[in-house]
Amino acid sequence: MERNSIVVVLNDIRSTLNVGAILRTADAVLVEKVYLCGITATPKHPKVSKTSLGAENYVPWEYVEDINRLINILKKDHYQIVGLELDKKAISFWEAEYEKKMALIVGNEVEGIPNKIIKLCDLVIKIPMFGQKESLNVATAVGIAAYEIIRKLKK
Repeated sequence: MERNSIVVVLNDIRSTLNVGAILRTADAVLVEKVYLCGITATPKHPKVSKTSLGAENYVPWEYVEDINRLINILKKDHYQIVGLELDKKAISFWEAEYEKKMALIVGNEVEGIPNKIIKLCDLVIKIPMFGQKESLNVATAVGIAAYEIIRKLKK
């Protein structure tokens, strides 16, 4: 199966369960690779592998401690850097224009993507919220965003 030219970057994700769930989604949409940065646990952690149900064996992944270094590498490789974040410059993920080769960055469950990383993004997107809560669980948000991005790129 041909993988999509999308990488997912997990920055300082605290929950091993979220990491495992995101790996399952990454397998479902055939992302090119998942990068685990900062304090994000790797599939070597038993709770990650338990939640991913073995997806870590099918999705290429790599731990990179320094997200700034990773973003510089991805930019040199001509990836569009897209942050998924509630930010004043974020636009609806429905309205965004995605490049075929892109990196989707998500951040910490409490603090999100740090401003210094937001500034490095080519595009910041958000998922419109219609209820009382202003955000979704990070694993849920990655799933929704990944499927929308793939849908738009396949058009």
